[in-house]
Amino acid sequence: MTSANTAGSTGNGLSLHQQRQKAAFWFLAPMLAALFCVAAWPLMRTVWFSLTDTSLNDLYGGKWIGFDNYLSVRTLASGKVIYRGTLVDPAWWNAVWNTVRFSVVSVLCETVLGLMVALVLNAEFRGRGFVRAAILIPWAIPTIVSAKMWAWMLNDQYGIINDMALRLGLITDKVAWTANSDTAMYAVLMVDIWKTTPFMALLCLAGLQMVPRDIYEAAKIDGIHPVKVFFRITLPLIRPALMVAVIFRMLDALRVFDLIYVLTPNSKATKTMSVISRENLIDFDKFAYGSAQSTLLFVILAVFVLLYIWLGRVDLSGDGGK
Repeated sequence: MTSANTAGSTGNGLSLHQQRQKAAFWFLAPMLAALFCVAAWPLMRTVWFSLTDTSLNDLYGGKWIGFDNYLSVRTLASGKVIYRGTLVDPAWWNAVWNTVRFSVVSVLCETVLGLMVALVLNAEFRGRGFVRAAILIPWAIPTIVSAKMWAWMLNDQYGIINDMALRLGLITDKVAWTANSDTAMYAVLMVDIWKTTPFMALLCLAGLQMVPRDIYEAAKIDGIHPVKVFFRITLPLIRPALMVAVIFRMLDALRVFDLIYVLTPNSKATKTMSVISRENLIDFDKFAYGSAQSTLLFVILAVFVLLYIWLGRVDLSGDGGK
């Protein structure tokens, strides 16, 4: 049998593998075209706007100014310094710090709590199906609805949180949780952790469901302590699912907008990169400046994705893949 026959060549000179590749491309073409229209083209336009002095009133009349929206600093005759460049703007770096702090703390807490919830839901007990469905309710509620609901609960005048804390003697005076710069970030973190922990639990539970039961039975027969079983068996086996959950949640946390915008509008203590970009794009009519901030946010997200891909290829077990 010739190599052509083995490869499954067709009458038009294409092998079976090449034919399948061509068919796959045509099946993917509509999706790629839609992705270009809704993602790639707006992204390229945003990058272009960031290199011009475009305003919201004239989106097509902007002039090329290069990297001024990223690096420019101007000093007036009076000695006052005007920060026009994002990378030298203190307000931008404050937003970056708020975003990083929010993302790290929320993702860490949600991962730990989600893993704990997943371990409980993975156990055998009566009513497990009902509990699994009920635990997803906070995640299923739209973020805007959750934020508005918690804004009422955290209100310093009629909020139930202050009322319960006063009754329990935890506080002596009513606290403006979302209006006070000292407590605003804690309030936002509390709401986000409450809402998104079920999502992390769901992904961790999916990973736990893939672990063979025979491994646990063998460990139980050998008398291995449950804590050692968790760190030596469970955690390494669910690491891929855990990494997916963490990167998904981290990307979502880095671009958080709606929760911050509803709970703590115009608060410097919680203003994130997405919020400050939106303010410059819409409220302050600094469209090009906001586009530069949006571009930097995209770059940060892209770095996290590349880091995740790199970590996925690196053997973190220390045994060299043996």
